[in-house]
Amino acid sequence: MITLERIINSSEFFFGCYSIFYILVYIILAISSFYEIKKYYINKYFLHKDVIIKSNNALGVSIVAPAFNEGLTIISNVKSLLSQEYPKFEVVIINDGSTDDTLEKLISEFDLVKVDFFYIEKIKTEPVKGHYRSTNPIYNKLLVVDKVNGKSKADASNAGINSTKYSLFICTDVDCILRRDTIAMLVKPFLESDKKVIAAGAALRISNSCTFKEGMLYESHYPNNFFARFQELEYIRSFIFGRMAWSKLNGLLLVSGGLGIFDKDTVNAVGGYWNKSLGEDLELITRMRMYMHEQKKDFEIKYIPESLCWTQVPDDKKVFIRQRVRWARGLIQTLVLHRKLFFNPKYKKTGLIVFPYYVFCELIVPVLEAIGLVVLLLNIYFFGINIPFLLAVSFAVYSFYVLITLSSIFLDQMIHKQYSNLKEVIQLILMVFIEPIIYHPLNVYASLKGYTHFLLQKEKKWGEMSRKGFKTAN
Repeated sequence: MITLERIINSSEFFFGCYSIFYILVYIILAISSFYEIKKYYINKYFLHKDVIIKSNNALGVSIVAPAFNEGLTIISNVKSLLSQEYPKFEVVIINDGSTDDTLEKLISEFDLVKVDFFYIEKIKTEPVKGHYRSTNPIYNKLLVVDKVNGKSKADASNAGINSTKYSLFICTDVDCILRRDTIAMLVKPFLESDKKVIAAGAALRISNSCTFKEGMLYESHYPNNFFARFQELEYIRSFIFGRMAWSKLNGLLLVSGGLGIFDKDTVNAVGGYWNKSLGEDLELITRMRMYMHEQKKDFEIKYIPESLCWTQVPDDKKVFIRQRVRWARGLIQTLVLHRKLFFNPKYKKTGLIVFPYYVFCELIVPVLEAIGLVVLLLNIYFFGINIPFLLAVSFAVYSFYVLITLSSIFLDQMIHKQYSNLKEVIQLILMVFIEPIIYHPLNVYASLKGYTHFLLQKEKKWGEMSRKGFKTAN
C-alpha cells in the first residue's frame, strides 16, 4: 500500500539525487568555463583586432537594430552604432511601425530621403513601406527600413536581414551601446576557426547607472537600482560560467538577442527568426543547429568573454516579472516545439547533451523547487523533520550557490576591472549573499507563471520596457 510517508521518503531520495547531479553539472561547467577563458586570453593576440580593422579584405558586416517607439534615445543610439571602428559595415535600423516620432527624428537628424531599393523578401515579414538613405555622405553607412508593425522583434529583425548587403549580420537592440571594436572582435571567430562558424556572441553588461559620452562608455558603475543590481550578478554568472562553458563544449543553444553575429546564409536557410516565438534568440539557434546536423556539416558557435555591449534592464518589479515570464514561456515553447531533439542521436551533441541539459537543468528546476517546498512542508506537518540536518543541507546548497557567483565575480574583476571604485565591488559582493533569498524566488515565481501561461495558451504578449535614456558625461 502506498502511503503518504512512503511518497515523501521517495521524494526526498529523488531530490537528494537530483541535487547531487545538478551540483556536478555546475562543477563541470565551471571547470570548462575557466579553461575556455584561459585559452581565449592566451590566443587573443594571435590575430589582433587592429589587423582586422586595417585589412583591405575585411568581411562585410551589417548591424541590424529594430526600433519601436524609441524617439527618446534613437538619435544618440544610431550615432553610437555608426561609430564602429571597422572598414566594411552598414547600420540597418528598422522602424517597426512606431507611433511616436522615431522615424521623423531619423529623417531630420540624418537627412534621410526615400530611395528605390532592390528588396528581396527571402524571409516573409509584414509589409515594408520604404527604405531611406542619407544625402549626407557622413552617414552613407546608414539604411533605415520603414515597415508595418509586426508585433515582435523577430519580424522587424527579419525585415532588416532581408535588407542587408553583407554575408554576416549583427543583431542587437537599438538601445544597446556597443564598444567601438565590437565588430572586429565578433568577426574574429569566423576568421580563426577551421570549421564553419554560424554564430557568435559576447558578454553583455547593464547600462542603467553607467555614464556615456558621445555614444561610448565613459564610466562603468554598479547599478544603484535594487532589481538592476541583482540582474548584474545574474549577467556576470551566466556569461562567465554559462556561455563560456558551452562555448568550449561547442554546445551553445543561446546567443543573446542583445548582441549576436550570424552567418546570413544559414539564417536564411532556416527561415530567419520565428515571429511567433517569445524566445526568438534561443529558438533560432536551436533551428540553426538542427539544420547543420541535418546537412551533416561541421560547425561552431562561439562566445567571447569580453564586455562588448551595454543594455538597459528592467528596474521595477512589474516590468521585470513581465520580462521573465516571457523568457520562461519562450523557453518551454522552444523545447516543446523541438522536442524531437531530446536524446536523438541524429543531432549528436545537440540532441544527446545540450537539449537534455536545458530540459533537466533549466526547464524543470523551478517546478522541482516548488514541489520540493511542498514536500518539505508536508513532511514537517505530518512527520516532523530533523531540523539540524535540514539546516546543514540548506547551508551546503546556499554555500555552493554563493561560491559559484563569487567565483564569477572574481574572474570578471580579474579580467575586466569593470567598476570605477572598490566600494562598488564590495556592494556587488554583498548582494551575492542575499540574492538566493530575495531575487531567486522572484525568478522561480516568474518561471512558473510563464509555464502556466504557455500551458493555458494565454494571449501572447511581448510587452514594452520604457526607455529612460542614458546618463551622459559633460
